[in-house]
Amino acid sequence: MNLNKTQLIGRVTRDPELRAMPNGGNVAKFGLATNYIYKTKSGEKKETVQFHNCVAFGRLAEIIDKYVVKGQELYVEGRIEYRQWEKKSGEKAHSTEIVTENMQMGQKARGSNEQREPREETKVEETKEEEINVEEIPF
Repeated sequence: MNLNKTQLIGRVTRDPELRAMPNGGNVAKFGLATNYIYKTKSGEKKETVQFHNCVAFGRLAEIIDKYVVKGQELYVEGRIEYRQWEKKSGEKAHSTEIVTENMQMGQKARGSNEQREPREETKVEETKEEEINVEEIPF
């Protein structure tokens, strides 16, 4: 039995970046920070922060791009994916990403009433419908 599932609740570290893939699909990339608070043996309170690179595909990517903003609380559910590649310089590179499969939006950043600028919608040019003469239909 195998399982690759992660659940994170944190704050978005940067506005999502939407890009089109060569196959025509969309991908959104964004960062998420999670905090861990603990006490040392001496009773001192400590806090560590982990930063996660997240990606989402398809319709979920479009939703994230449209509604999610930096500083917002976000619940992300997905899987961990490790990628390796070779740079043009010949160096090996790697990254660890959370492939987002589900998410829920939480509170916006404290003191922020800002909303993201809406993305420009692609306008489809309207075509004029010509009147159809029933007598001209060949069947």
